Amino acid sequence: MGHSEIHRSHRVGWLRAAVLGANDGIVSTASLIIGVAAASTAHEGILLAGAAGLVAGAMSMAAGEYVSVSSQSDTENADLALEKKSLEQDVEFEKEELAKIYERRGLESVLAKQVAEQLMAHDALGAHARDEIGISESVSAQPVQAAFSSAGTFTVGAALPLVVAWVVPGNQLIPVVTVFSLIFLALLGGIAARAGGASITVGAIRVTFWGALAMALTAGVGRIFGVIA
Repeated sequence: MGHSEIHRSHRVGWLRAAVLGANDGIVSTASLIIGVAAASTAHEGILLAGAAGLVAGAMSMAAGEYVSVSSQSDTENADLALEKKSLEQDVEFEKEELAKIYERRGLESVLAKQVAEQLMAHDALGAHARDEIGISESVSAQPVQAAFSSAGTFTVGAALPLVVAWVVPGNQLIPVVTVFSLIFLALLGGIAARAGGASITVGAIRVTFWGALAMALTAGVGRIFGVIA
């Protein structure tokens, strides 16, 4: 009885945007809250700073992701337009070019030409997009999806330390927000690694380490400015 492998490469686009958004939401908001709290700011001011950071960060993530992925999409569309024009002008050259690609991958010359001819008869532009340019439907750029995914996951991530800061009294805020944020980051890293088929432990440690470093540095800055003020 045969078996089918579970591949995860099709998840790369949305998984990267989702993990990046949630990670940034937790790290930036928790760091902001801790930094402001370290400067001996009132509880209301800390919550206001955290809420402002959530809104600004979510919009920044959405805009940045949209612009970035749109640029990728523009490049892909330009390449496809160039390839389409080339197919219209010299289809035999393009057929030979595709056959040579298959030869380099291990097919015999005659078979490579047959494969190129049959694939181009079915979908010439699709065959060249996939095998010559490296564009496929599963990994093509999707700016709107990436923008919403990043903004949404950033908001969820940022809301976690903000809720903790809202519930916890001022004198316990820094240690409690730090601990809970690191737990959130470890869970996020583990879930992302599991979804991508990587080591859960390595994923959790990697995300938690950088989050802890960001919080420590921000707390130090807040402490310094708090003393100066």
